[in-house]
Amino acid sequence: MTEFDYDIAIVGGGLAGLTAAIQFRMRGYSVIVFEKKSYPFHRVCGEYISMESWHFLIDCGLDLPSMQLPAIKKLQVSAPNGNLFTADLDLGGFGMSRFKLDHLLYLRAKALGVEMREGQQVDHFFYEDGMYRISMGQDSFKVRLALGCFGKRSNIDLHWKRDFTLDKKNALNNFVGVKYHIQTDFPDDTIALHNFANGYCGLSKIEDDKYCLCYLTTAGNLQNNGGIKEMERAVLFRNKHLRRTFESSTFLMNQPVSIAQISFDSKDVVFKKVPLAGDACGMITPLCGNGMSMAMHGGKIFVHLADQYLQNQISLIEMLHRYEREWNRHFSRRLRIGRMVQSHFGKAWQTNWFISIMKTLPALSKKIIRSTHGTPF
Repeated sequence: MTEFDYDIAIVGGGLAGLTAAIQFRMRGYSVIVFEKKSYPFHRVCGEYISMESWHFLIDCGLDLPSMQLPAIKKLQVSAPNGNLFTADLDLGGFGMSRFKLDHLLYLRAKALGVEMREGQQVDHFFYEDGMYRISMGQDSFKVRLALGCFGKRSNIDLHWKRDFTLDKKNALNNFVGVKYHIQTDFPDDTIALHNFANGYCGLSKIEDDKYCLCYLTTAGNLQNNGGIKEMERAVLFRNKHLRRTFESSTFLMNQPVSIAQISFDSKDVVFKKVPLAGDACGMITPLCGNGMSMAMHGGKIFVHLADQYLQNQISLIEMLHRYEREWNRHFSRRLRIGRMVQSHFGKAWQTNWFISIMKTLPALSKKIIRSTHGTPF
């Protein structure tokens, strides 16, 4: 009989990976998590979290009510020409940096007995002969079940030659993300989405009287303007709301956090019998819903089905089929809407027109906003 090193291995310690690890450990399984960086660290992220995941995070062991986090109930969207649309968010969300949230989940996982392997990158990860095998340098592991949560673009994606890594550059697969933490004068209860040529920038409050300023744009915008600062002045500042924010705020980081080669192309939920969660299986555009909540919800769906497999109630193949089906049932429509909107946002005349329509048709705007938020899970 095969001896396994762990019941569960999770490759990638973001929100999907950490919350899945916590859930598995709470069910009594032995769990190891591999994360190439060392906690705590920053990630490029808008850091607005939909209220759909509030009770889930509490169930994972975080005392959110005691943290006095900003409650976000309103939305501002500006067009490149400065035209501004405002609306209420029915469900709303709260603000917390990934630096803090990931670190709290990491500490919670360790306290529960999850084995954390930080600061080392997984080299190989595959299913073979009835088990999952993971290698990292000189170390190798055999586990009963594994989950890939390795983010937007990984060396594992390249090793597997996943389709999106081979596609030619197009309107959905060559983006750059940039994030700052700032202090600024902006309402605590509002999230802003300011559009500019070939991109958009989010602004919302997080903990400790700080704000997250995070934008997404094309690699071409960056290349054509010589660098981040030059691009901001030449492109983002054309939106008067962004210019005012940049010029009147105190920037708290010496350098922004950035990431390149972001792809919003569709991805497999299961690849060669390896289940995936979070950005690894469906990179979530900021315009299709709250990516952090979707990642955690996907992990929760997987844990429930994986538990049935590990208890010998269903086969591995049946578990993977059910997981893929449930993942698509919950998220495919949000992703599809997001990719459609994503392909048009940043085109000046289209965005200007879209904001004008949103202002004159409140029922339509309410429906679109509602489609970007799920329900509590």
